[in-house]
Amino acid sequence: MIIWISSYPKSGNTWVRSLLSAYYFSSDGEFNFDLLKNIRQFPSPFFFPGKVNTVEEAASQWIPIQKKIKETKKVYFLKTHNVYGAYQGNHFTTPEYSLGAINIVRDPRNIITSLMNHFSINEEEALKMMGNVHRNLRDRNDKENYATYSFISSWDKNYRSWKLTKNINKILIKYEDLENDIDNTFLKIIEFTNKIMKKNDGIDSKKLNRSIKSTEFDLLKKKEEKDGFEEAIYSSDEGKTKTFFNLGRNNDYKKLLTKKTIKSIEEIFGEEMKELGYL
Repeated sequence: MIIWISSYPKSGNTWVRSLLSAYYFSSDGEFNFDLLKNIRQFPSPFFFPGKVNTVEEAASQWIPIQKKIKETKKVYFLKTHNVYGAYQGNHFTTPEYSLGAINIVRDPRNIITSLMNHFSINEEEALKMMGNVHRNLRDRNDKENYATYSFISSWDKNYRSWKLTKNINKILIKYEDLENDIDNTFLKIIEFTNKIMKKNDGIDSKKLNRSIKSTEFDLLKKKEEKDGFEEAIYSSDEGKTKTFFNLGRNNDYKKLLTKKTIKSIEEIFGEEMKELGYL
């Protein structure tokens, strides 16, 4: 069975993966990038037996792959940016294969600048991307393989697709709560995952605290500067790999975005932002 770590891109998914991998897949809570291999992205080439030639072919294999995962009778954490929905009748996932979901959301005004850095696009292009209900993602470094194809839709549709899922256990985590109250927020996540995995051995407070300390943004940024990070995107336009851990707490839309863009975001996503307490 699968526990999804779902989010719109640049919403804190990698941070939560880092925390979870340090807690569940290390002996002492000490994080390193290799631990992330225990929480892979889905879909990705790792799960497909060979090259995937079309979107239709990729979508048709989502459920069969998850069926095989279920047959192992183990619990897997998987990261995804895909909406909870279907493509041409092919469901991305169903309650039969999903033990639960950790859905991470972030103020869309602070997602914009991260998208700009990650995808080498400008403010206008990032805003257009977030509002595009038909938007998808695929690894630009492998143009001939559709194994990484994810249908992310728009920011609001992505959020609502997971929010409205039925018959699976869910927890909603706000990126801002991770920033402002990491201790209680991560404890809340572990209590949720332990419960749905039916772990009865309690919380390892020492390991929990070490997981938090070893995944602080500045430490992750230094690790990337020293060792690189394989999930960072290479920009052919700039001839270099873009920094994945970029701004951290310095990502403040009030200082980084034009008033016009801020107003547009608040108009486009106003209903969801009010619902989440961002307005």
